[in-house]
Amino acid sequence: MPLNLRGRNFLTLLDFTKDEIQYLLDLSEKLKAKKMMGIRGNSLEGKNIALIFEKPSTRTRCAFVVAARDEGGMPEYLGKNDIQLGKKESVADTARVLGRMFDGIQFRGFKHETVEILGEYAGVPVWNGLTDKYHPTQVLADLMTIQENFGYLEGINLVYVGDGRNNMANSLMIGSAKMGLNYKIVSPKELWPEKELVEECKKVAKETGSKIEITDDPVEGVKDADVLYTDVWFSMGEEDKFVERVELLKPFQVNMDMIKNTGNDNVIFLHCLPSYHNTETENGKMIYEKYGIAEMEVTDEVFESSYSKVFDEAENRMHTIKAVMVSTLGE
Repeated sequence: MPLNLRGRNFLTLLDFTKDEIQYLLDLSEKLKAKKMMGIRGNSLEGKNIALIFEKPSTRTRCAFVVAARDEGGMPEYLGKNDIQLGKKESVADTARVLGRMFDGIQFRGFKHETVEILGEYAGVPVWNGLTDKYHPTQVLADLMTIQENFGYLEGINLVYVGDGRNNMANSLMIGSAKMGLNYKIVSPKELWPEKELVEECKKVAKETGSKIEITDDPVEGVKDADVLYTDVWFSMGEEDKFVERVELLKPFQVNMDMIKNTGNDNVIFLHCLPSYHNTETENGKMIYEKYGIAEMEVTDEVFESSYSKVFDEAENRMHTIKAVMVSTLGE
């Protein structure tokens, strides 16, 4: 029996039950199958969707646009210089204006409180495309990719390696606790997550039978991993912390030695992207020329290996985002 998520905001997975998240994953699989067969939907026909971006994006923007159009929706991109959000007009006032014109609103930006205010005042479903605290649409795609590779989620050992306090580490911890995956953060102690969130996730994990662990040992920490996950060592706006982060995180690079240390020939590698795995970007070249570093959070050898499922994962952003929009807004 389909769950009724109509009219709901999608700001963090903390707001959703295990059954509701599984429903979104099952719907994602059905929508993906339809897409593969060339069947277009009409669940969002006549729906106008605002896509607010304070931060630039490849996967999030493209996934929302294609997903909306696939179901008959009409997306409108609103960049940070296109509207007065928080500049000449308060977030609450902007929310009330957009909510009178659009049927749904996506927000990708900096402060999580911004998307919370949008969700409170818009009067239409608001979806979190990324904030400083959470990245729930990404985690849905991650869970879908894991489920596709292993056939199940409960009992999977998911190990996140790197900056343990960023939005991906937080969101993966929430998603794992909700869905019964064993989750481990392997990170320098200086970059461990907030204790309050860890305790909240541990309470959820008790109900689903999963374990939440944190360690600063990159050798022992990855043993028995089914999934190795990492993210960039610094985010937009943190460039001044580059040298400090590199020194801290060098031992936590995902390389073939780390893959072997898992002791699992069937381990898969995931990354939310973009990734600094070579020097074939402007940023990659600049970092190499300035610091002599050609690979950061993951080596090119791992990124391009058969262990890597990062492009399946990237594609699944579209299918899971489509499921979120269809279930909360669609007819």
